[in-house]
Amino acid sequence: MIFTVTFNPSLDYVVGLDSFREGEVNRSEWEHIYPGGKGINVSMVLKNLDIRNIALGFVGGFTGKEIQRSVKEFGCYTDFVKLKAGNSRINVKIKADKESEINGQGPDISEKELGELFEKLGFIEKGDMLVLAGSIPAALPEDSYEKIMKFLENRGVKIVVDATGELLLKVVKYKPFLIKPNKKELSEIFGVMVENREDIISYAKRLQEIGAKNVLVSMAGEGAILIDENNHIHEMQAPKGVVKNSVGAGDSMVAGFIAGYLLNHDFEEAFRMGVATGSASAFSETLATREEVLKLLDKIEKNER
Repeated sequence: MIFTVTFNPSLDYVVGLDSFREGEVNRSEWEHIYPGGKGINVSMVLKNLDIRNIALGFVGGFTGKEIQRSVKEFGCYTDFVKLKAGNSRINVKIKADKESEINGQGPDISEKELGELFEKLGFIEKGDMLVLAGSIPAALPEDSYEKIMKFLENRGVKIVVDATGELLLKVVKYKPFLIKPNKKELSEIFGVMVENREDIISYAKRLQEIGAKNVLVSMAGEGAILIDENNHIHEMQAPKGVVKNSVGAGDSMVAGFIAGYLLNHDFEEAFRMGVATGSASAFSETLATREEVLKLLDKIEKNER
């Protein structure tokens, strides 16, 4: 079974308009409300790819009820911890001549409620996969990911971490199965300017030396690079298309990689599926569907060495 964890889920209120005028009344041309959060995005794309999974995390208040309802309605299994106080956050995403976002803070989470999440994680078994995605809210200890990975250490659970900066760097010592930094995040982690493929490969290998088994580096329209645990370097150009939505593309790449890997544990196949799925979400107004992914798979150029 695959489990995803989203510490700080949201309702994403997406508003479209021709242009955004600061300091004036703006009227939307269209609007949508979706459940959001990186782990939830992974769960929903996995569902689109016919991969059964369970979404874990915290939900609170009327917004939390709507998050759980809409994720279930989408067809995903959920087992969220229901918070006694506060409301899950609302994120506003403005799509105009430029994309802008206002992300809420989210509710407080007590130590007891964090303990409830660990109780649920305690049922994860050998051979299962866990996806830890997104930032840790201020209400929780900064080392929450580390505690989860230590809690599951030596249980034979494959853990995927999609996080940034120090948060990612601190968990690498627990040997996650997969991490997915982008080029900018590699620069931030090592305090350097990562500019070309040689730099990406060099610093991705450093993350492997610290402990990560497989390092998948996304480069937006430039494609991606994977260094797998067998020290093979895979490179792929992104398929051509019109980018309509950057939100969720990275999460979709993670979901696609997992779906591809589960077919026969082949890293090349997982990589191709990851690039296709991330691109399919970028080319769509919503998250990638199976049909959209399959259409892109044959268009991807690959280069392994």
